[in-house]
Amino acid sequence: MNSDSNKSSLNGFEKSLPPEEYLNKIKEVRTLLGTLTEKSSEFCSDSAITRYLAARNGHVNKATKMLKETLKWRAQYKPEEIRWEEIAREAETGKIYRANCTDKYGRPVLVMRPSSQNTKSYKGQIRFLVYCMENAILNLPDNQEQMVWLIDFHGFNMSHISVKVSRETAHVLQEHYPERLGLAIVYNPPKIFESFYKMVKPFLEPKTCNKVKFVYSDDNISKKLLEDLFDMEQLEVAFGGKNSDAGFSFEKYAERMREDDLKFYGNTTVSSTSAHLTNSDSEVSDSEMKQLEDKEDEKIKNGTLQSPLDTTKTYT
Repeated sequence: MNSDSNKSSLNGFEKSLPPEEYLNKIKEVRTLLGTLTEKSSEFCSDSAITRYLAARNGHVNKATKMLKETLKWRAQYKPEEIRWEEIAREAETGKIYRANCTDKYGRPVLVMRPSSQNTKSYKGQIRFLVYCMENAILNLPDNQEQMVWLIDFHGFNMSHISVKVSRETAHVLQEHYPERLGLAIVYNPPKIFESFYKMVKPFLEPKTCNKVKFVYSDDNISKKLLEDLFDMEQLEVAFGGKNSDAGFSFEKYAERMREDDLKFYGNTTVSSTSAHLTNSDSEVSDSEMKQLEDKEDEKIKNGTLQSPLDTTKTYT
């Protein structure tokens, strides 16, 4: 298991403070956390505490509160116990997967394709997202703590946006995976998504907005961002790269993930906590909840509902 204790943070927070003050803040957080279980103690490395401090702009009490909530969430949700066999149904279409390549800085890459959504249950979708995040983190090199997202909007329309999933995704990422996002590349988004993004942008932290880059295949200036970030020989063709073998294959990816489960966890047993999530749970959501979600989706698409992103939160 990767405790990330030896990874150096690249969020810049520690560089903005004198070394002594930076270390003192970490010590203050540890003191406020009190006695921890072995698993929680392993999670709370110096670099992890640094990420939470950065997410709360160096405010010790706020960072401690945020970290305590994550420890509580991890104890209940048990993300480290999610195994491939539990979420394989969600992965069939390649809507989220870890690419074979990294960027030039060694950061793992999560490819996301919103138009490839294949299930209706937000619980299954969020659990799959958490599995993907945990897997990407476990595959971080020793000198990295962040990842890159490549979001492919080919075939996208507004029916692929779920308010309920958007809300829960934002909550999980901003509250429990702070400072894990290095860069999010939005590739060939349609005009309709640009309008949606403009609506939610005011609710994002400026530093988060700076991590979101729009890239268009017919714009040489924005394409240069990909060329500067990736070895184009390794990047898959869908993003303008030259690697025609780098697309998604469910069978090959399943094999990779099973190998990772065995490598990092030593077994592929599904946790008892998640045993209730059957295939039917992943495919069909509660009808009453679905009706409410559809109404909220329609409102936000018409601009009559507040953004799913909470204005009081700090995001990734």
